[in-house]
Amino acid sequence: MKLATLKSDNRDGRLVVVSKDLAWCADATRIAPTMQAALDDWERCEPELRSLSSELERETIPRERFHEREALSPLPRAFQWADGSAYVNHVELVRKARNAEMPATFWTDPLMYQGGSDAFLAPRADIPLGDTAWGCDMEGEVAVVTGDAPMGCSTEEAAKSIRLVMLVNDVSLRGLIPAELAKGFGFFQSKPPSAFSPVAVTPDELGDAWDGAKLHLPLLVKYNGELFGKAECGIDMTFDFPQLIAHLAKTRPVTAGTIVGSGTVSNKLDDGPGKPISEGGVGYSCIAEIRMIETINDGAPKTPFMNYGDTVRIEMKDKDGKSIFGAIEQEVVKV
Repeated sequence: MKLATLKSDNRDGRLVVVSKDLAWCADATRIAPTMQAALDDWERCEPELRSLSSELERETIPRERFHEREALSPLPRAFQWADGSAYVNHVELVRKARNAEMPATFWTDPLMYQGGSDAFLAPRADIPLGDTAWGCDMEGEVAVVTGDAPMGCSTEEAAKSIRLVMLVNDVSLRGLIPAELAKGFGFFQSKPPSAFSPVAVTPDELGDAWDGAKLHLPLLVKYNGELFGKAECGIDMTFDFPQLIAHLAKTRPVTAGTIVGSGTVSNKLDDGPGKPISEGGVGYSCIAEIRMIETINDGAPKTPFMNYGDTVRIEMKDKDGKSIFGAIEQEVVKV
């Protein structure tokens, strides 16, 4: 089942079910007015939404064209957005580029930060940037949306809480990060609003690409129209989604509608740091990573961060080459 949130007079949008080919949608507000309302009452809403989805596929109900440009992020705002760093290769590269030793615990205890969740960008909305010196970067990720999970839940319980899967562009302002981290209080100004894919899907919609914990497909990232990354999401993911959710729930309950991100999807190559697509590698899901590799190899980065007018497109296709979630497609603009 595929779900989306379309623009409406309500700041949380209106809930629709979307056809498998992303061409059509049907209003679902008689079941739940918003995505959050559906998640809050999932036991009742899920079977009704599935029935509506089946009717949409059979073309037995009123339908309308689904236009990705009219979609908000599936949850335009959320009670919680917690982003992990599950691909430890990415973390290792960051530290190696600045000649810093990586603690051994990074391989056994996930990194996670709590991002701003009060106003996500729509998947086709511009990325507002006040100053290019802030070092604007995209970060291609996968995320899950949870139901309720109790404090101290096991990974098995955490896995059962996963309701939906979607993609993320976790925008980062790299130039602001060092000074913020130096204060010892974590990210804030360096993490502006993120954007999520036009469509969120139930795990069963992914078939054998979803194993209950990881998504096994490449994440396609285009930068200024050129393929920049095609990293495999199921490879080099040190911490899977149930582990990330259980980590989040160690000291607090997780409530329905919580979004948990994977962190930047990152692959190694022959035990090395990875290569650009032009050199036979799978490329990168963010600019920072290629800058790290340039620093490691050449002593200094040469690829700049995003400038005004630069564009990013993040998408995932199934084995038949069809888009699963629709595309995040954004341009950096001056504000």
